[in-house]
Amino acid sequence: MSFNIALSGLKASQKDLDVTANNIANVNTYGFKESRAEFADVFSSSIFSSSKTQNGGGVVTQDVAQQFHQGSLLITSNSLDMAISGNGFFVTTEGPLSRDFTYTRAGAFKLDSENRIVTSDGNFLQGLPVNTDGSVKSVSLSTTAPIQIPDSAGSPSATGQIDLSFNLNSNATNLDPALFDPTDTTTFTSSTSTVVYDSLGNSRIAAVYYVKTTNPAALGASGGAAPGTPGVVGGSADTNNSTWAMFSTVTDDAGNVVNVDLQQDPNVANPGALQYQATSGQRGMLLQFDSSGVAVPGTFPTPRTEPLGTVANVTVPVVIPHDGAGVINNGADPDQTFNMVMTKLTQVSGAFEVSALSQDGKTVGRLTGISIGTDGLIEAKYSNGDTQAISKVALVRFPNDQGLTQIGNTSWTSSQTSGEPLAGEADSGTFGSIRSGTLEQSNVNLTGELVDLITAQRNFQANSRALEVNNSISQTILQIR
Repeated sequence: MSFNIALSGLKASQKDLDVTANNIANVNTYGFKESRAEFADVFSSSIFSSSKTQNGGGVVTQDVAQQFHQGSLLITSNSLDMAISGNGFFVTTEGPLSRDFTYTRAGAFKLDSENRIVTSDGNFLQGLPVNTDGSVKSVSLSTTAPIQIPDSAGSPSATGQIDLSFNLNSNATNLDPALFDPTDTTTFTSSTSTVVYDSLGNSRIAAVYYVKTTNPAALGASGGAAPGTPGVVGGSADTNNSTWAMFSTVTDDAGNVVNVDLQQDPNVANPGALQYQATSGQRGMLLQFDSSGVAVPGTFPTPRTEPLGTVANVTVPVVIPHDGAGVINNGADPDQTFNMVMTKLTQVSGAFEVSALSQDGKTVGRLTGISIGTDGLIEAKYSNGDTQAISKVALVRFPNDQGLTQIGNTSWTSSQTSGEPLAGEADSGTFGSIRSGTLEQSNVNLTGELVDLITAQRNFQANSRALEVNNSISQTILQIR
């Protein structure tokens, strides 16, 4: 009997050594959870024996229990590295259509050849479907799907409108708009530009130039004022030294800079009025401001009854030569027109400042980056400025984490002991948050394991000694004559 007791002690000590050695071996394994060998004594009795005089029958390994406490977090430079701070497991499958789920805390993810997020061994990370605003459509494990990042986004759309607001420097030096030349910086006061797109997504550069002047010599006839009449602008005396000419250029299909006329509103009775014309023939729009720096009503292409910047906008059609989609329209190659909408135009003392400049066109975007929020929302960023909500990383929890079945590769499957997985969103309820660019390290305490290793070794030696003593006693008995 004593031999069996000592032998059971040796087996228990060996199991303790094995568990401790496995913990030490995985001290650098991301997402690894340490285990603990748990033992119970062996005791048997019957109705014909007295428990007061019955000794134990040895020891038995009752469980190798996993410990799911949080491991320390390691900061990385890879946005696809993810760690769960708190409760929860990532969900993975072996194939894109598989419903055989496995669960892991190891977040060293990467993209495969089809831009799907996968683990180091090729399993597919599952995500919850989302709406365009990033809200989740369904929180259910059955609706999850492998997360795939599109490498392009959207279809091209032609620019239809540019929104522009600015302040012109009232102290700028006066120039002659008749001498305007976009290639000569000395012929204009200030300029700004933006990228616009045709219907095929080809980019153009649309530039706007401003020339401060008190000489309307290049002004077309208007309001009874003859061209070149000093101090007269469109029939109004320029007593505030606040007259500007605004010109524009745009690049064509070949990238050449083309002068464009800032066209008058077709509803204006005299389309030649209120325009400057440079020596090159290019026509620019008149801008005039009052003594307080506010745009003067009635001096713009669209008839006005209130100061600019208070209620209405000024809309100026601008033509881009040779729209890229022209070949589709029977080869007619028509021009593309967009509107330049100007609001809050002022002329006050201070540097030239553009307070708003945006346009509504875009080209096809190429993937430039991925961001992952603490709630697991994956957003893809594209070269055309688009940001798309792709998916939300699915997390699951279990009624009993220690009941999970280990399958290797730092993964687990559910069992009857663990209970059914419950899916949810990160950073909500009892689920932890997701840290992008971070990895959860093994939760093994190396110092504690080394101490446990010494303890297990001593236990093994003690049980070996008990076995040796039992052997000596048996030898003594056998030698009795």
